[in-house]
Amino acid sequence: MIFDANCTVPQGINFSLFFLVGLISLKNILQVNVIAYLSSRYYASIMIGQVVFIIILIAAVYLFSKNVGKIRRNILLGKDVDCKDNPAERWKIMAKVALGQSKMVKRPVAAIMHIFIYVGFVIINIEVLEILIDGIFGSHRIFSRPLGSLYGLLIGGFEVLAVLVLTACIVFLCRRNILKLRRFRGVEMTTWPRSDANYILIIEILLMSAFLTMNAADFKLQQLHYGHYIQAGNFPVSSVIVPLLPTNASALEIIERACWWFHIIGILAFLNYLPYSKHFHIIMAFPNTYYSRLTPKGKFSNMASVTNEVKAMLDPSFVPESAVEPGRFGAKDVTDLSWKNLMDAYTCTECGRCTSVCPANITGKLLSPRKIMMDTRDRVTEVGVGIDKNGKDYQDNKSLLDNYISREELWACTSCNACVEACPVNINPLDIIIEMRRYIVMEESQSPASLNNMFGNVENNGAPWKYSPSDRFNWANNS
Repeated sequence: MIFDANCTVPQGINFSLFFLVGLISLKNILQVNVIAYLSSRYYASIMIGQVVFIIILIAAVYLFSKNVGKIRRNILLGKDVDCKDNPAERWKIMAKVALGQSKMVKRPVAAIMHIFIYVGFVIINIEVLEILIDGIFGSHRIFSRPLGSLYGLLIGGFEVLAVLVLTACIVFLCRRNILKLRRFRGVEMTTWPRSDANYILIIEILLMSAFLTMNAADFKLQQLHYGHYIQAGNFPVSSVIVPLLPTNASALEIIERACWWFHIIGILAFLNYLPYSKHFHIIMAFPNTYYSRLTPKGKFSNMASVTNEVKAMLDPSFVPESAVEPGRFGAKDVTDLSWKNLMDAYTCTECGRCTSVCPANITGKLLSPRKIMMDTRDRVTEVGVGIDKNGKDYQDNKSLLDNYISREELWACTSCNACVEACPVNINPLDIIIEMRRYIVMEESQSPASLNNMFGNVENNGAPWKYSPSDRFNWANNS
């Protein structure tokens, strides 16, 4: 029907047209409002997630920094020692020992498994960087576009490394709890040290499992072209477990998001667990190897105050370059040790390699170099807690000597340096033992009788033996 300007539309038709137009308009308005509402909810949920993630990230970094600051303060309670000479050689040692794991290879099985965990831990952190950026900005796989095909190669490599880390952690759990290797036992390996090692391995297994499950759900959502899940990455491992996941897209998204949150919050929680754990060596190994002793490991240091006195006795004209306060001879407590000794204590991995090669320990004596380092760490931590609660001048009337380390342990040491040579991160238990022996001898004069006889012979005869210097060569004349 054609209507002109003068045409009169029947009332029923007029009402029907207005009603139809009204319905169409209402439909469009509702559709726009529904889309706007859903979009607003979607973006609101993303923004809420970003805010929550940023709060968690800031809290985790703050707590970690605070705890690391306390450890740094505890280390600096030790006496000053110059470890900054020859930086080129120090960088070389750090690259070789800490980064290259050169001292681990003496035990091939443990070395291979440890390299799996070490390399996996370092390289997979590149993927953690992407998760952090996605969490802050609300993006998803933000590196996929700029990296292109390289991104797929990286994700595939991460997954292979994740499987290797899982394998190594399972092997280490079996070695500790089923095979029960002797070097993981000892009087110092009480409930907490053993549990600590197991907690670390279990946490790493859970984190790697969450990573692979997250990728599997992501991959399936990519195949379904669901939401913001773009085609990105290669998933050689996680694609194998895709059939085990549900087919419902909403359920997959819940799994992917849950694993994503578990993975990153687990890493941040693990970061804050490190300062309380032996696993702190993954951070401390680098500075500790950098500040390694460059002089021969068996060389004893001279005390400047004693050296000046001896030189003055031998040469009355000797004038010391600078006056040195005598202070305490040797070490009774952790504050008498050097900051490098205390850094060694915080770097200890509790692996037991030092104790397993110690001849004194092997022959049944009380000495355990690992216990020396663990006791030193426990004592300096106790001192730090006391300072936090009561101020820097607080004294608890305890000491490293006697309260933590017995004299029998100290005198059992043969100073052979086997423990120093065996340590994979260049820790030197012998330094602490010698300093504590110095205190016993020079401050308390309580050395064993056999040593007192030797001291007397050296003073009177110039040698450890009781023969006079004139008779020392008689054995050659009589033979």
